[in-house]
Amino acid sequence: MAIKSTIRFRPAATADAATIRNIVRAAYAKWVPVIGREPLPMRADYDKAVAEHPFELAVEDGRLVGMIETTLADDHLWIENVCVAPEAQGRGIGRLVLERAETKAREAGRPELRLLTNGAFEANVSLYKRHGYTIDREEPFMNGVTVYMSKRLA
Repeated sequence: MAIKSTIRFRPAATADAATIRNIVRAAYAKWVPVIGREPLPMRADYDKAVAEHPFELAVEDGRLVGMIETTLADDHLWIENVCVAPEAQGRGIGRLVLERAETKAREAGRPELRLLTNGAFEANVSLYKRHGYTIDREEPFMNGVTVYMSKRLA
């Protein structure tokens, strides 16, 4: 488990787009054989995304090890994308990134967080469930299932 004090968060800048793209592609690469295609986050335009959405970057020893992309809706914080670099997985960074989203939601007065994931990404669904997210609904998508999840804040 990572020691919290070694991870620092900072907002993304325009210059971070290529690094974000690289970490997302690396983190999602393991899912390509599972679903038979690149997951949508691997195909996103991160130059545009960084310009339009807040990203919080988890940095350790000057290296990007995780990130979360969010947007504020009227009644919740939407988690567009969350990932941890493959070499940093299993150390609690995903938990820290999700906690960061909860802090952002509270600061913005949003009582709920929402996200979606591919149903074939069982490890991700399990991670979210362990952190208090519940499945709201499932819908067919591109020969698979999209799982919509949410978490109410206390």
